[in-house]
Amino acid sequence: MELEDVAKIAVDCGLYVHKKLGPGLLETAYEAVLSQVLVSRGLTVERQKSITIVLDGLVIANSFRADLIVEGKLLIELKTVERLLPVHARQVQTYLRLLDMPVGLLMNFSHETFKEGLRRILNNYNGPIDFAQSKSP
Repeated sequence: MELEDVAKIAVDCGLYVHKKLGPGLLETAYEAVLSQVLVSRGLTVERQKSITIVLDGLVIANSFRADLIVEGKLLIELKTVERLLPVHARQVQTYLRLLDMPVGLLMNFSHETFKEGLRRILNNYNGPIDFAQSKSP
């Protein structure tokens, strides 16, 4: 499945979860539900994947955990904050760079509408850009 198809399904699933649950839960609840909804749509999902950083020959295991990695090609970082800050986009940008992935979705479930809390973050991506809220910090 192409990256753009995976991203569209992920956004659709995020919208579904937000509509059904609304804002106000902990990030871990949205992560658990969203991962199962993605799996029900036929996608493979890794939750809380431990990531190793290699820097100048040093290998640092378990450096950070990616919330969701979908189909091995799309990073989803979940938040439940009152508003997204530039640091949240930079976090996703760094994760994408370290994972050598082109696209990530930053989903904040604390907004009244899902669209308000959705950001698409790019990392050296030359494919089509479908989201009005696409950003590259």
